[in-house]
Amino acid sequence: MSIFERIASELAYLRGALRALRRTTPIAKNPGKTVRELFEDLAREHRDRLAIYSEKESLTYAQLNGRSNQYARWARDEGCGKDAVVALLMPNRPEYLCVWLGIAKAGGVTALLNTNLPGASLAHCINVVGARRIVVDASLLPLFEAARPFLPPEARVFVHGAPAGGDSPVLQRIDARLRDFPDADLSPDERVPLTVNDHCLFIYTSGTTGLPKAANMNHYRVLLAMHGFSGVTGATRDDRMYDVLPMYHSNGGLGGVGAVLTVGGSCFVREKFSAREFWAEATQQQCTIFIYIGELCRYLLAAPPGALDRAHKIRLCFGNGLRPDVFTRFRDRFGIRQITEFYASTEGNITIFNFDSKPGAVGRIPKWMERKFVVKIVRFDMETESPARGPDGRCVECAPDEVGEALGQILNDPARPANRFEGYADREASEKKILRDAFEAGDAWFRSGDLMRKDAHGYFYFIDRIGDTFRWKGENVSTTEVAEALTGFPGVKEATVYGVSVPRMEGRAGMVSLVVEDPATFDLAGLRDLMVARLPDYARPLFIRFQDHIEVTATFKQRKVDLVSEGFDIHKIQDPVFFSDARCGHFTRLDDAIAGDIEAGRIRL
Repeated sequence: MSIFERIASELAYLRGALRALRRTTPIAKNPGKTVRELFEDLAREHRDRLAIYSEKESLTYAQLNGRSNQYARWARDEGCGKDAVVALLMPNRPEYLCVWLGIAKAGGVTALLNTNLPGASLAHCINVVGARRIVVDASLLPLFEAARPFLPPEARVFVHGAPAGGDSPVLQRIDARLRDFPDADLSPDERVPLTVNDHCLFIYTSGTTGLPKAANMNHYRVLLAMHGFSGVTGATRDDRMYDVLPMYHSNGGLGGVGAVLTVGGSCFVREKFSAREFWAEATQQQCTIFIYIGELCRYLLAAPPGALDRAHKIRLCFGNGLRPDVFTRFRDRFGIRQITEFYASTEGNITIFNFDSKPGAVGRIPKWMERKFVVKIVRFDMETESPARGPDGRCVECAPDEVGEALGQILNDPARPANRFEGYADREASEKKILRDAFEAGDAWFRSGDLMRKDAHGYFYFIDRIGDTFRWKGENVSTTEVAEALTGFPGVKEATVYGVSVPRMEGRAGMVSLVVEDPATFDLAGLRDLMVARLPDYARPLFIRFQDHIEVTATFKQRKVDLVSEGFDIHKIQDPVFFSDARCGHFTRLDDAIAGDIEAGRIRL
């Protein structure tokens, strides 16, 4: 790095850090100002300005606040007191924000459900947080009905919108009930005392322990995400966000929405991402910022060049997972002046930003910021899948460019609330993420579960996930959960699930190695039906490898390393390999022609 590049980098980080700190520091200093007070203030200041909208509906700041007030009164009428949990199953739309914001105003907590989860997994997410009231968009009722048998009988369901078969006497229409409630701000008698330390949301994250875990998001963390990304992007009231990421995740539901709404800007939300319509719509809506995940950028880059590639008004995009091989090509083709990659997790206390758009880096912590943002990369033991400890029993910090696990220091300091770890609804799962006595007796550190390296200039580079988790289509896939779903199928004796690299694709595609009773009569079609019924699309293995046995002389991790390295390369593998071919709707024996089409991108995964 030249002296001029170093100066430019330091200035970029100084400006970015100051913007973010300027907008987030007041949160801890005003503990009584929760999301309730924030959106009331925004409604007064930006009353008739467009706040959040889609192709089908739009809300001004006053309408957004008023609609959320109606939901708050509905929650109160339902007896949802402080910390009562309501589950929400709804696709991206402006109403989504109104629902959880209203429940938060009443003191309740909303569990944001992943709209891709099938029956048992969806029910687990509802049950693990103790939600006894569930708001379901009418379009997602068929998905919800598959989960209903696994829910307790006292669970109450409220449908938003008209069901396909018409209104049902069994289901209450929540949108009709809202007409009974005024939209004015809650009166003093209606206002539950709230502080930024009170619970606001449950957002689910997949880990290495199987089913999704519900991460606690108090009002502080929600406000930190909204104001923080507003500062990171330098958003103003003149900015318009293009948000196609799921609103049940932190990125799409808090970062993308909050970055502009907290400063009087506008947010356009789309139900699902479309590479074909992305630039036309972003241009038509006059958007100036968009939020991404790496897969989104790769899909856009894979699309044929078009006249709209540079006709847009996008000045900045931000997100995570943009790999080095895509970063520069994406920036140059679409003329994006600034790409702000970041590293963070819903539940974690590690947040770093790539303010100077260095290709490949997920962020940087300059020397002068290290005391404020305490993140360490420590040596990792692959055998035990835990940080290695030296002769003194303490963790060993990695040298520059040495790969290790990223840790974030946990502090219960009121002056530094960002260093706290709020954990999950499951206390046992929370404890597994904490590393104690790492550098001195009594200290505590958040285990990211990610392998990273940091260079001599303080840039961080993501390497891989640790353990039995891989990422595909922007979601974390738990191999434990997938294997458990498959091992109950008739004829399956053993299943080992892992992720394999696919050329031109972000993340890793699912692959399973099966030991079955009789490969010749094994019901592949039935297994595929089981996958569709039990697993979300991103978790369904695309490749199946049949083996006579799985080696037991090596550790489980070592066996997977060998399988991962061989991938779906039929020239390395003597075992039969099958591919889930969406073109014909069944598993097909993989051959050179199909493998070539996959590697060339001619088959869409």
